[in-house]
Amino acid sequence: MSQFTNEDEALLQSMLRQLLQSVKEKITGAPSVECAEEILLHLEETDENFHNYEFVKYLRQYINNTLGSVIEEESEKCTSQNQSEVSGYDTLVQHVTKKTRESKQYREMMHALKNVMSVVVESLVNKFEEDRMCKKELDSETKKKSQSYYGTDNYSDSDSSFNQSYTFMSQEKLQLLVEKLDPIQPKEVRQEALQTLCLAPPSDVLNSECWPNLRKHLTMSLSDPDEIFSEKILRFYAKTFSSSPFNMTREVYTSLAQHLEFYFLSGEYSLRISSGLDVSNADVTHILKKVRLLNEYQKEAPSSWIRYPEKYMEEIVESTLSLLSVKHDPNHSASSDFLSPIYFLALLDIKAVWFKKWTHAHYSRTVILRLLEKKYKSLINAAVQQCLDYFEFCKAAVCKTSRVNDFPQQHSNNEQKFFYTGSELQYIYFVHSLCLLGRLLIYKQGRNLFPVQLKNKKDCVSLTDLLVLFTQLIYYSPSYSKEALAAYTDNYSPASLVMEILQVFCDQTGCATDCLYTDVVMDALLDPLQSLLNGTEVFINCLETTLIDIADILARIAAAEDGLSVLLYGGNKNSAKENSPTAVHIIVQFTKKLLHDDISLLSGSELLQVVKGAFIFVCRQMYRTCEGLQMLIPYGLHESIGEAWKKASLLSERVPSPVTGADSTSSISLDSKNVLLWEETLLDALLNFSATPKGLFLLHSTGAMSDCVSFMFNSLSKKHQANEHEEFDNGVIVAQMATTPTAAVALQSSGFIKTFIAKLWALLECGKDDVKITQPKSTPVDPIDQSCQKSFLCLINLLTYPAVFELLSKQDIPNKPMYSHREVPTDIINIIDRIIILNSEAKIHSLFNYEQSHVFGLRLLNVLCCELNTLLLLETQYKVSQVLLTAQEENVTEALEGPGDFIVDSLSVERNHVLVRINLIGGPQERILPSRALDKGSDPYPWPMFSSFPLPKCYLAEVPRKADFKQDKVLDKLMSILQSPGGQSEWAEICRRQFCKIMKTRPDTISGPILAELIEKFVLHLSESRSNCYFSMGRYEATDADVKKENLSSVQQLGIEMTVRYGKHLNLLKEHAENELCFVLMNCEQFLKQQQRAVVSSLRCLQEHYPGYDWFASSVFLIMSGDGEKTLTFLQQFSHLLVSAFLWIPRLHMSVHLPIATVESGIHPVYFCSAHYIEMLLKAELPLVFSAFHMSGFTPSQICLQWITQCFWNYMDWSEICHYIATCIFLGPDYQVYMCISVFRHLQQDILKHTEAQDLQVFLKEEALHGFRVTDYLEYMESLELIYRPMLLKDMRNIRVQNT
Repeated sequence: MSQFTNEDEALLQSMLRQLLQSVKEKITGAPSVECAEEILLHLEETDENFHNYEFVKYLRQYINNTLGSVIEEESEKCTSQNQSEVSGYDTLVQHVTKKTRESKQYREMMHALKNVMSVVVESLVNKFEEDRMCKKELDSETKKKSQSYYGTDNYSDSDSSFNQSYTFMSQEKLQLLVEKLDPIQPKEVRQEALQTLCLAPPSDVLNSECWPNLRKHLTMSLSDPDEIFSEKILRFYAKTFSSSPFNMTREVYTSLAQHLEFYFLSGEYSLRISSGLDVSNADVTHILKKVRLLNEYQKEAPSSWIRYPEKYMEEIVESTLSLLSVKHDPNHSASSDFLSPIYFLALLDIKAVWFKKWTHAHYSRTVILRLLEKKYKSLINAAVQQCLDYFEFCKAAVCKTSRVNDFPQQHSNNEQKFFYTGSELQYIYFVHSLCLLGRLLIYKQGRNLFPVQLKNKKDCVSLTDLLVLFTQLIYYSPSYSKEALAAYTDNYSPASLVMEILQVFCDQTGCATDCLYTDVVMDALLDPLQSLLNGTEVFINCLETTLIDIADILARIAAAEDGLSVLLYGGNKNSAKENSPTAVHIIVQFTKKLLHDDISLLSGSELLQVVKGAFIFVCRQMYRTCEGLQMLIPYGLHESIGEAWKKASLLSERVPSPVTGADSTSSISLDSKNVLLWEETLLDALLNFSATPKGLFLLHSTGAMSDCVSFMFNSLSKKHQANEHEEFDNGVIVAQMATTPTAAVALQSSGFIKTFIAKLWALLECGKDDVKITQPKSTPVDPIDQSCQKSFLCLINLLTYPAVFELLSKQDIPNKPMYSHREVPTDIINIIDRIIILNSEAKIHSLFNYEQSHVFGLRLLNVLCCELNTLLLLETQYKVSQVLLTAQEENVTEALEGPGDFIVDSLSVERNHVLVRINLIGGPQERILPSRALDKGSDPYPWPMFSSFPLPKCYLAEVPRKADFKQDKVLDKLMSILQSPGGQSEWAEICRRQFCKIMKTRPDTISGPILAELIEKFVLHLSESRSNCYFSMGRYEATDADVKKENLSSVQQLGIEMTVRYGKHLNLLKEHAENELCFVLMNCEQFLKQQQRAVVSSLRCLQEHYPGYDWFASSVFLIMSGDGEKTLTFLQQFSHLLVSAFLWIPRLHMSVHLPIATVESGIHPVYFCSAHYIEMLLKAELPLVFSAFHMSGFTPSQICLQWITQCFWNYMDWSEICHYIATCIFLGPDYQVYMCISVFRHLQQDILKHTEAQDLQVFLKEEALHGFRVTDYLEYMESLELIYRPMLLKDMRNIRVQNT
């Protein structure tokens, strides 16, 4: 359908008239012809019926019939080919569009459309002329309006329904206009032609065949001496920019850019920098208008150029860069004084917004940076040179102890400025250059443009040199008073501009690595700190502001993993300079000096506390990580902050309390507010020490634990909504605190636990107060409703055994005869009473959501009982098993004869699972736990329920009997070496090597009597060597073997029962094993009591004997097959060794071998040493797992402490527990750390999955370590030993030292 018939023309004329008639109201409301044209051009966007017009439907159908086959063919070609072959275009659509527009069918279609529409429009115009002549006599006013828009004898107006004319420009008319606009024509002719051109639609002009000639004439006419004439051309350009598509406006833009380029290179342009710039001058104003028009288009073009071929965008970019690269002839005497186009652009767009927008998208950025590299690198060179020149000027001025007055950087917004001096122009260009370079360096390709070679410098300017320059601009930039800065909305001072740039760099990982994470840049940042530490003269304009800015950048660097590594170890760990300390040492030394008010230049400064707070925050970013804290510990920063807090606390006590009803700003003075703010800053800094196990230990030594917890609680109470990052951090801190008794008590006394319990109760029983109840609440599908899941996890984090013991030990269950519905629990014992131990009708009736709340309590009990010490405490104090058995007994159907059947419901299923878990010890292959979900089919719950002991045998897994092992040469060799030890160091090392060989080849042989003999002899020989004995003590004689079980605590008695039951299940123990184990535990308690010190403390764990069961001694008892004498002898010898401090937890309870401060904290070395390094190694070796813990608000140290305390009972099978103990004894205490890292490596995928499911804590505490075998990870542990052993063993040996 390339040709049109007469019928088509008539139809088109009718449809076009209908279209114009339909938009009559919109057109008649337009104030001008230009506005009417705008309305028609954007009709599709504004008229919802646009696609319903017959004219539009006809055109769509015509285009589809003509080009449909072409588009389909090109689409098939593209999809069948490799996408990379579609070069130069980002999308398939662009490629197909280009090919279609280049096709023969498209050209024929456009030609046919133009011809027929010319005829149709001509017919409409003639009809309009006839109507106008008929109405001439009746309506003269209409005639006048029509004639007012008359331009030439061949123009078109809209039909008679329009109140204003609308010009259609034919090709012939445009050609005539082009001839009249030729510069050789008389002025009057050109002006008349230009007037007509301005009335024509820009789209008609730009689409015409004579546009190239017209463009030349307009470009030449822009230089016309008649300003009014050239002004009209600019208006035509502006109109084109605002109303035409990008593919048309690019030619207008390039035309204007070329005109300006020719003008600046012409002899008539003579402006110089030194002469300044008078913007009120007519010539200057005219230049600025042209540049401003370019700049406005520069900012708008990126929003549309991606929809067009790349070559269009490249034309605009190249014409712009070409214009900005204009320089005077270098041989000219005034070349350096030449006021180039970039100065005018900088004057109008000082922060180079145009460049920011151009480089934002990869589509345009690639082209720009390619052109800069290949053709216009002089632009980059000039920008770098301008920054260097300004820096040299500032440096000279500051060194002369004078202000930088020659470059007035800012002016009040209220002051209208007409003249810019040469120095002001230079400064404006400097700001533009700085912003342009700052944007350029964000991108890898932009950074690849460096180094650059400047004319007046012998050496190239590298990327590092430029960053050092930026950093030094912070020091040497002019300073302003507060009053001066308040007068400006934008701060164009170099320091603030550089800070903006560096802050962006810090947020971009690749950029920060290339630009900031180098030793040279770090040295430049730290130069003022080093000078102040050394007491050398400092040439800095505003010292306090500079230091605050430096601290801000350092804090941002420390917040990133790679940045923290640079601060701690330098830019290159392998080539660290011995004589040059890394950044962390300079920062912490400077911070300590600040805290001690030991820097004379800052004494008396109003901003001193702000500077202190800024550098404390930098240190905080480092010491809240394990590796950062290790570097800061020798400096005792926690002590300095603690001392500063004590001083601030004394001052804050003198601050009067705000008067009720009075204005807070008037009732408390500014100085008092500053004191309170400073105290909070220090408490916040101390609180963040608790993000790591060792940091929490250090926090306790400052005596600020309770105040920090109260501060945290008050801060959380004030924040109605915290961001995700804060939630993760708070969760980690609470999880760390709950692992230590002192912090757990502080959480209770601060009101944190009470508030948390109240919120939990509201979710469980009341629902949210702010939710309007318009319909009944839906029954939860999950065992724990999603609204309560977060609180459930927080409660799990909170209730570790140290916290449970402090909060529940010797606490009786209330068991009230009546409970009110309005009675809200206030602490942990109330929660246990109300939703776990529901042993009365009163408790059940007091719950609105009995089933949901009780399931919540049973799930919580299940997780708590995974920690065996917590299980023993709850069982001995509250008889949990009996309560659950009674509930099961009552939950049966009524039967005429005999006992009824158990009712299978959510509560009975949960109780059954808990009963099996808490009464059966065993690893993943040693016990079978019933499911808590119903199956599909006829038997949804095949697991037998019970209401009395013993457990059904189906829950006891078959323990395979050990096969008789054949003789093993490696094992025999190890036995012979143990029988006849030689030199101690060599002998021990040989034993370790032989042990590793056996573990890798025949790990099953290391069990039973063989294992007992191996560790017995190895420990015996080590304990006989003074060099291997870490602890020294007197001899101990065992008491009478005929001890009574009643002499032990109820926790120990129950622990003995569970141990013996487990040992018999494993076929390791015989009858009367209970008495033997009682003998061991009684003597161990007496034996260790001789090495304990008397401590006066309010902590319950320090009141008497070790607050838990001795799982390690019980493990050794099982290894020794129930031989009490051998077990006790081994433990006495073992207690000499360093490894005993970490494997045998009760060994160091209140021990004289620990500093008194360590004992009083109630924190075991396994926590602040082993668990600390587990977190540190986990971050380095398994970063995804570490991040998963952080995102879950949980800590690796908490679960590891649980594993280690109970010797992996219930988590590993007995054979793996034996291998764990043997590995640590033979290979060293640091293998305890490597073992936990190996477990996390084994669980990595599961950890990531459960982090996503938001139940990581539950998974790690409830699930055994399925499939984990020590021997499988022995080589991995050996590789960890090569890297970390020196550091770990050094710290483990220092547990006897007062840790400061």
